[in-house]
Amino acid sequence: MGVISYDMEISCSIPPAKMFKAFVLDADNLIPKILPQAIKCVEVLHGDGGPGTIKLVTFGEGSQFKSVKHRVDGIDKENFTYSYSIIEGDALMDILESISYEIKIEATADGGSICKNTSKYHTKGDAHITEEQIKSGKEKASGMFKAVEAYLLANPDAY
Repeated sequence: MGVISYDMEISCSIPPAKMFKAFVLDADNLIPKILPQAIKCVEVLHGDGGPGTIKLVTFGEGSQFKSVKHRVDGIDKENFTYSYSIIEGDALMDILESISYEIKIEATADGGSICKNTSKYHTKGDAHITEEQIKSGKEKASGMFKAVEAYLLANPDAY
C-alpha cells in the first residue's frame, strides 16, 4: 500500500469560527441544501458526530459516484480542526483503501480565514492514482468551500 499526499489552502473572507460552524459542524445539513447536485444527503449511521461517527454520504445527480461511508477521526471546535476518512464506497474506485483528510481553518489578518487541507490517498497494493484524479478532488473540495463562503456572504445572519 502506498500513500499519496497533497496539501491545499483556500482563502475566504469569512471569520474562522463562522466558517467552521457552517463548513464542518453543519455541513451535513448545509451542503445538500446549497449543492444538491454534488451531495444529495448525509445520514449518520453510528455515533454522535464525534470521533468514530460513521456517516453515509449520498451524492447528487451531478456526481460520477453514488455514495461513500465517511468516518469522523477527530474534531476540535476550539482550534477549528477536523479530520475524517472515506472508508468505503465507489469513490474509492477499487484502487484505494481509504482517503483521509485533515482540515484546519485559521484566521487571517484581514478578518477572514484560510482553510488548510491535507489529503492522503491510501492505495491498494501497487495501484496508482493519476494527477488528474487528484486535481479533480482538489477542485471539488475548493468548490464546496467557495459555495459555503458564497452562502454565508449572501446570508450574513446565518450561523
